[in-house]
Amino acid sequence: MPGSAPQAAQGPQPLPGIRAVIAVGSGKGGVGKTTVSVNLAIALAKLGHRVGLIDADIYGPNVPLMMGQSRAPSVTEDSRMQPLESFGVKFISVGLISPGDKPLVMRGPMLHQIIRQFLQQVNWGELDYLLVDLPPGTGDVVISLVQTVPLTGAVVVSTGSAVALQDARKALEMFHQVNVEVLGLIENMSQMRLPSGEVIDVFGAGGTESTARQYNLPFLGSVDLDPQIRAGGDRGMPVALAGPDDPRAAAFYAVARAVLQEAEDALDSAEGVLEIT
Repeated sequence: MPGSAPQAAQGPQPLPGIRAVIAVGSGKGGVGKTTVSVNLAIALAKLGHRVGLIDADIYGPNVPLMMGQSRAPSVTEDSRMQPLESFGVKFISVGLISPGDKPLVMRGPMLHQIIRQFLQQVNWGELDYLLVDLPPGTGDVVISLVQTVPLTGAVVVSTGSAVALQDARKALEMFHQVNVEVLGLIENMSQMRLPSGEVIDVFGAGGTESTARQYNLPFLGSVDLDPQIRAGGDRGMPVALAGPDDPRAAAFYAVARAVLQEAEDALDSAEGVLEIT
């Protein structure tokens, strides 16, 4: 991309018009991070905020399916992409550019290019919050993200199982190493509640909260394992659309409010540092 080398030398640059950028990571795949990202974005929009969502999971881009749109984004005369919008959330994904089941095979430098394009060459307009749905692991995409734009913070999604939390701790350490504040942890697929009222602990409910205490980090809330949440994502109608009073959606709104509080505290702290310096 022309001019990319000088920009890299300048370090991460704020995105004009975007107040906060929040990464959503997991460390491990299969914990429902994209489900949380999509429903969190919709909940924030329903609560009155201007929200964008970047699907940064280049190899497994599931956001278009969950957001119910798969058409290619339009490109303006100045070669900028126009994000799609669903349910009040603007979003972009490789899945819109390369739809279907054909895999993308690429190395690190190409990933870096895509992440920079999604951040800097998309007409996001004015946003309060831009969420970035990260791929599993601790690799190139996260490095590219922090090299391109200052992050307000990150949230880490996990189930309560020891296996998932082992990788979640790696994600916590990764964000620490790249100087990104962790706003808190979210436990997904926490418990399954049967119609009879019985509660089944499938993945070790409470483990994520214990890990948050261990690291002295906020616990942002838990979301139950519910087939209707999965079904909503599969058909492009995420459960958060039902609003905060819906029993299944309520957990996502509670998480959204907790994320808002932590993000605002992080923004206030950053502004205070700037005033002192």
